[in-house]
Amino acid sequence: MDFQLTDEQREMVATVRKLRQKVLAPNAIKWLNGDFPYASMKGLADIGVLGMAVPHEYGGMDASVLDTVLVLEEIGKACYATALAALGEIGVQARILSNYAPEHLKRKFLSKVADGTGILAICLTEPDAGTDVPNYKTNSQVVGDRVIVKGAKTLISRADIADVLIVFTRVNSVPGAAGIGCVLVEKGTPGLTAKASYHTMGGEYLCDVVFDSCEVPLDNLILRENSMKTLLNAFNAQRCLNAAVCLGLAEGALEEAIRYMRDRKAFGQSIGDFQGMRWKAADMYIEIEAARGLLYRAAVSGGKFPDRKLAAMAKIYCNEMAIRVTSEAVQVHGGYGYTDEFAVSRLFRGARFGSLGGGTTETLRNFVGQHLVKQMDLTTGISGLNAL
Repeated sequence: MDFQLTDEQREMVATVRKLRQKVLAPNAIKWLNGDFPYASMKGLADIGVLGMAVPHEYGGMDASVLDTVLVLEEIGKACYATALAALGEIGVQARILSNYAPEHLKRKFLSKVADGTGILAICLTEPDAGTDVPNYKTNSQVVGDRVIVKGAKTLISRADIADVLIVFTRVNSVPGAAGIGCVLVEKGTPGLTAKASYHTMGGEYLCDVVFDSCEVPLDNLILRENSMKTLLNAFNAQRCLNAAVCLGLAEGALEEAIRYMRDRKAFGQSIGDFQGMRWKAADMYIEIEAARGLLYRAAVSGGKFPDRKLAAMAKIYCNEMAIRVTSEAVQVHGGYGYTDEFAVSRLFRGARFGSLGGGTTETLRNFVGQHLVKQMDLTTGISGLNAL
C-alpha cells in the first residue's frame, strides 16, 4: 500500500498553503461578524480551487474527492468561515449540478462557480425536519412545462447571497422517501425570499428561506421522484469534505498549541518542557493522524461518490476528534485561548459545526452499527481493509 501523495497533489497543497499563510489566516478574524469572505474566495478562485467539482469542459478541475479533501483540510487550518464558504462551492450542490443537471444548466452556471462569480446554496433542513428527509414538506408541482415550488427551509448557509439554490424537495406531492427529488431555483425568482436569521458561534449567518409559489422551468427539476437514494449518495462526498474541514481545524489548533508551548514561559521554562503539555501534544497528534488515515481511505473508496459506510465513519471520527483537539488547544493557551484574538478560540468554535450538518453523528453512528450487526459474516468476521 502506498500512502504517499503525488507530486501534483503536493504542489496543489503547497499553493493553497501559501494562500492560507498570506491571505486566509491574517484575515480570519474579520469574518466573525458574519460577513461572507469574498476576498478569500477570490484568492481561491484565482488558483482554481472553486472549480474542483466542475468538469473540465466548463472551466473546472474535475478533481478527485481526495484532492478536494486535501485542499479543504489546508483551508480549515486557518479559517472556518472560508472553509465553509469553499465547501459550498465544491461540495454536494456543485456535484449535483455537475452530474445530474441538464446540459444547458451546466453551461449556464458551472463556469461561474469555477471563476467565483456564482454562489451556490444547498437547501435541505426544514423547520420540522432535518435529517428526516422523507418527511420534507417543500413540494415542487409539475404544471405543464413549469414547476411550482412551495415550502420553507431553515438554517441554510449563504442563501441570502446565493445566485443558485439547489433545493431538496418533494415532487408532485408523492409521500415519503419515494417523493424526494431536487429543483434549482435562481436568485430573483418571484416568490423566493431568503433572510439571514441566525448568527452562528462559528461566525457565519444561516438563513430562513421561503418558496411562495416560485415558478421555474421544468428543466430546473434536476431530479424527479424516487431520487432520494441518488441524492444521499451524492452526500457521501460531502461527508468526506465536512470531515476534511474538521481535520484542518484540528491541525491548525495543534500547530497553534505547539507554538504557544514553545513561546510561553512558566516557572522559568517553556511550558512545552513540562511532561503534561507534551502528553497533550502527543495525544492530539495521534488523534489527528488516526482521523487522517480513515478520511483519506474513505475519500478514495468510490470515485466521485465514496463508499457510504467509510464516509460515515470518517465523518463521525473527524467531527468528534476536532472538538476534542481544538478544546485541548484552548486549554493549552489558558485564558488567552478563550479570546477572539487567538486563533484557537475561532478554530474551537468552528469545529462544533461538523457533527451537526451533513448527517448528525448520531444518525451516522446508528447507520454504521446497524449495517455492522446485519451484514457481518459470522464465519469470516470483520473483513479488515475490505469495507463491510
